[in-house]
Amino acid sequence: MTFTVEQAKAAFPDEVVTTATTRLITVPGLDGQVALITLDNGHDHTRPSTFGPQGLVSLNAALDEAFAAGPAAIAVTGKPFIFAVGADLSGVEAISDPNLAHEIAETGHAVFRRLTDSKIPTFAFVNGAVMGGGLELALSCHYRTLSESAAAISFPEVFLGLFPGWGGTQLLPNLIGPDAAVTVIIENALNQNKMLKPQQAADLGIVDELLGSADFLEQSLLWLSTVVNGEVAPSRREIDRGAGWDAAIGRAKAIVDGKTKGASPGATKAVELLELARTADLDAGYAAETQALAQLLVDDTLRAGLYSFNLVNKRAKRPAGAPDKSLARKVTKVGVVGAGLMASQLALLFVRRLKVPVVLTDVDQGRIDKGVSYVHAEIDKLLGKKRISPDEANRLKALVSGSLDKAAFADADFVIEAVFEEMGVKQQVFGDLENHVKPEAILATNTSSLSVSEMASKLRHPERVVGFHFFNPVAVLPLLEIVRGEQTDDAALATAFAVGKQLKKSSVLVKDAPAFVVNRLLLRFLGEVLTAVDEGTPFDVADRALEPLGLPMSPLTLMQLVGPAIALHVGETLHGAFPDRFVVSENLKKFVSSGKTAVWQWDDKGTPSVDPEVAALWQQGDKPSTAEELRERALSAIAEEIRIMLDEGVVAEAQDIDLCLILGAGWPFWLGGITPYLDRTGVSRKVTGKPFLAPGVASVPA
Repeated sequence: MTFTVEQAKAAFPDEVVTTATTRLITVPGLDGQVALITLDNGHDHTRPSTFGPQGLVSLNAALDEAFAAGPAAIAVTGKPFIFAVGADLSGVEAISDPNLAHEIAETGHAVFRRLTDSKIPTFAFVNGAVMGGGLELALSCHYRTLSESAAAISFPEVFLGLFPGWGGTQLLPNLIGPDAAVTVIIENALNQNKMLKPQQAADLGIVDELLGSADFLEQSLLWLSTVVNGEVAPSRREIDRGAGWDAAIGRAKAIVDGKTKGASPGATKAVELLELARTADLDAGYAAETQALAQLLVDDTLRAGLYSFNLVNKRAKRPAGAPDKSLARKVTKVGVVGAGLMASQLALLFVRRLKVPVVLTDVDQGRIDKGVSYVHAEIDKLLGKKRISPDEANRLKALVSGSLDKAAFADADFVIEAVFEEMGVKQQVFGDLENHVKPEAILATNTSSLSVSEMASKLRHPERVVGFHFFNPVAVLPLLEIVRGEQTDDAALATAFAVGKQLKKSSVLVKDAPAFVVNRLLLRFLGEVLTAVDEGTPFDVADRALEPLGLPMSPLTLMQLVGPAIALHVGETLHGAFPDRFVVSENLKKFVSSGKTAVWQWDDKGTPSVDPEVAALWQQGDKPSTAEELRERALSAIAEEIRIMLDEGVVAEAQDIDLCLILGAGWPFWLGGITPYLDRTGVSRKVTGKPFLAPGVASVPA
């Protein structure tokens, strides 16, 4: 044990301490008592228990007391609904001393390993959420039970740019096998921190017994007695340390390369440590974890991941500039203008989350029927996956209807349009709507680039018009750009934020500026890539230029996903507003006119090559750029655009830019969105004269 109580307090003075208390329990049929250690930080389940230096010291003391009692078994459990969710991340952000980082890494290992090395049987009664260091604590015990109602089970570290550093990379593959460990530690983490369900954790062998939540502790103690008495011997699977381990590591490397392009040191280190676990004993494995953890804890790349975590879990829940929520109007019925794919996705989202009547309208009955049928079919899919009950499926389908007559919107409180992206069309739709809806009904537009103020300018009540921009696919991407027009009032804006919250979206307030935030930035860097291709840069060189950032997809793949016609339209909107910075490629115009949707084509082996027809129509110059030159040019353009957007007040702060890119474009957590990367690489200072973030924000404190 390296920390004293005094040292622990000095290390994390603001730590919300998880206290470990030991009590002795008599279990029928067991010769001897059970020393039960309970972890509790004194808060309810909304503030999960975490481990900082003081928490580890408390757990160590509780273990002293437990061992001194000479019990038949030692068990660890948590407060109601929570086992433990890992390290105290708020304290980690304050670490700048490598020696302190090393001590924290070493202390976690030392305390948890007491349970592993114990001659007395040790048990983890995982009664609720268990993540990160909490899961490592459970794995350190000899046996584990899990509540069927446990809400969150995962190793999120690689998602944040770290790795499980208190035993996870060594214990898990040797318990459940390397391939399953790769799924839990790497694949799930890089798949937007995908959680395990309790049954999945049991099927993988992470826990030995799945028990009901109503009497979980009692059942866990009875199960413990059967194990201690030798009546039950939990099975342990045989581990393939040869070809199976080789294949698992190969898969891990492929996932990390595909998802991060080598841009996340934590993910790369996780693979190395999983490979080490094949042959290393705990001394060597834990020493390697400690050394690597101590290095990453004082690295700016980890701070970018923690910065992202705070943006998504704190800032997104309290949107900057949002009006007082008491001003929001109640929404008891929703109208959707349009019945195409986007409109139908919106209708599905509204009916699922708000559970109020939703009416779609369009120019002909056939389109309306198709839109309603789409919603009904998606509800049936949810039923088939058992995500909703038959009764709920019937209720939701009954709430969705269509009408050719906009008079069906007369009692709607919130009407959103998702029609063709053309100003005249949208103005006509809103003008028509105003003749049918009540004066206080909110009129929302899902426009991706057009002016909300101009859209509302011809209305009798322009103050009730608000931008409500979703990202595709609607069910997946959590961002909602809420746009305040020049005349939008606080009541309309407050209602929009309230509805966004009900829809379980993360809302960011943006100014009514061309293409708002995400599309403006994506089109700025895509524009640089297309310009480089026009100048003569080979398609593959241009498409790979930004790989070192570890973005979720390459620029040309992104263009294919968004749709070249949409990219062209947004680009033309931005060119009209900022002709000096946004250039419309003549080649892109020809590409769209030809009906082509993708630059790349793939052979049977998945190898990409440029579509010959695209190569033939794309007229290239004779001034190619290298990948490095294009990367510098694209990053400089993004830095310039962000500075201009902040000066224009498009969003409140740089943090909102990063939040939008993370939630709306899937940019990596470990990148911190983009501004921490631009600061860390010196691009922001070179281009704009100063960093975007203050020292210590997304960087190691000085």
